[in-house]
Amino acid sequence: MTTTPVSPAPGQSGPDTPHPDTPRRATRAAGLLPADPALRLASVLTLVNALGNGLYFPLGVLYFTRVVGLDATAVGIGLTVAGLTGVAAGVPAGRAADRWGARRVGALLWGGTGVATAAYALVDSYAGFLLAVVCATGLQMASRGVQGALYADVLPAATRVEARAYLRMVVNVGMGIGGVFGAVALQIDTEAAYVTVIMVNAVSFAGPALLLPRLPLAPHVAERASLDADAPAAERWRAVRDLPFLAVTVLNAVLVVQYSLSEVGLPLWIVERTDAPRWTAALLMIVNCVLVALLQVRVARRASQVPSAVRAMGWAGLLLAASCAVYALSAGLSPVWAVVALTVGAVVQVFAEVLSAAGGWTLGYELADARAHGVYQGVFGAGMSAGMMAGPALVTVTAIAHGSVGWAALGVLFAVAGLAVAPAVRWARRDGAWRGEPA
Repeated sequence: MTTTPVSPAPGQSGPDTPHPDTPRRATRAAGLLPADPALRLASVLTLVNALGNGLYFPLGVLYFTRVVGLDATAVGIGLTVAGLTGVAAGVPAGRAADRWGARRVGALLWGGTGVATAAYALVDSYAGFLLAVVCATGLQMASRGVQGALYADVLPAATRVEARAYLRMVVNVGMGIGGVFGAVALQIDTEAAYVTVIMVNAVSFAGPALLLPRLPLAPHVAERASLDADAPAAERWRAVRDLPFLAVTVLNAVLVVQYSLSEVGLPLWIVERTDAPRWTAALLMIVNCVLVALLQVRVARRASQVPSAVRAMGWAGLLLAASCAVYALSAGLSPVWAVVALTVGAVVQVFAEVLSAAGGWTLGYELADARAHGVYQGVFGAGMSAGMMAGPALVTVTAIAHGSVGWAALGVLFAVAGLAVAPAVRWARRDGAWRGEPA
């Protein structure tokens, strides 16, 4: 994720200076869709994919256990192996985006994910499951960094972070709508229903993949491409040994663990440690989706520069620590007050989530080398994938296993990671002369 680190002086232009015809706000729209043509097409593709993912998400594991007949533990191991494959593939995929273009590589990854997802319907053994899930999950996770490079290619730098916030809002809306229909398929609970969902999800990857190459390139891409061509071969892989950037990537990965609180930690905590009704987990997920959709774009507009992004990450860590404390307090309360406490914690966590997302996007772009942003986005995306993979185990062995003490440990981890972003970014900027930044 990269932009040219040095802002042009007043009256001058740089390779990332927005095109004169580009609106300052990427999400300014006529109707429901944004006015910028690249963002408009990206929004449609993102919505289609999010609908398919939301449809599949509630029943994916159940298909392999209930229909195919695989052991749940074996399925979990297979998903872990697939996730590790995706983390490892992130950097090579980013380099491929630098070499052959993010649109082309992204289309191949999404198309391959669609084919591999469709193969789920043919699985009748553990070996077949492992092959299909490693291919599908590996390709999908490898595409995360490529998508960051893709946005750098098609979105003007001045509105890129805001545009990514808008796309994240689209993802939340699409996932929510898809999840409703996924619940219907779960209620039907037949093999035909499961297979139909799988095929729809496969199309949600393969269909948009055909249109990715049509995304128009932003004006600065040609100059950046010449920088990439002129860079020595060793410099194109610099992200893997750029210690300040890696430090920021790791800290961001720690904050990414927060997503496992909503997806894994809270459902288990509600059922095992509180007197809140089980439907509270669904309530908190709805609260999260709605508030993220309402807040993400607004917050991103205020965290689109490095100083504001650093502050956003610091506040995110502190707010996550506060949410962990509130979650811990819900144990032992009456059902009504437990629901109230959990809801308050979820609201606090949403503010942390939108702040850390916006801050992470900005730092991932602004601290990267303009000559090799595909590799940089591959590294940054691999860090996020690693955080998402480690999250369930980390939340389980802390909060779920040890209660209040575990929540306190998580809160301290989040707070330290958020506050440590500031010195890590100062280190990156001191070490940034090779990027063209002032020493």
